[in-house]
Amino acid sequence: VQLQASGGGLVQAGESLRLFCVASGFRFNDYAIAWFRQAPGKKREGVSLINGSDGHTYYIDSVKGRFTISSDNAKNMVWLQMNSLKPEDTAVYYCAVGPMGYSNWYVAEFADYWGQGTQVTVSS
Repeated sequence: VQLQASGGGLVQAGESLRLFCVASGFRFNDYAIAWFRQAPGKKREGVSLINGSDGHTYYIDSVKGRFTISSDNAKNMVWLQMNSLKPEDTAVYYCAVGPMGYSNWYVAEFADYWGQGTQVTVSS
């Protein structure tokens, strides 16, 4: 299994970024794909998840209405559109693969596999 994340960068508050995760080595429709983030000194936390089979999406409260997760199963790709970015969104962002139906998907134990991180920095 390989997960390749990209798209991070430095932006000002209120601007947008799109993160990409290209996956290989597993059947996309059988898993859930999530984006996590980890800020310095903080736990890694789930941000958003999409089910590979039915496209259902989930978000943590702090990003609802600002972030949108989408997927293209034919291309084994997931992306995270992040709008109205805030300084508190600054973190290393990771894509991860785990089982569908995992109730606490937003904790790091959800993930069976991790991609490498991509840095997102939002200046005020």
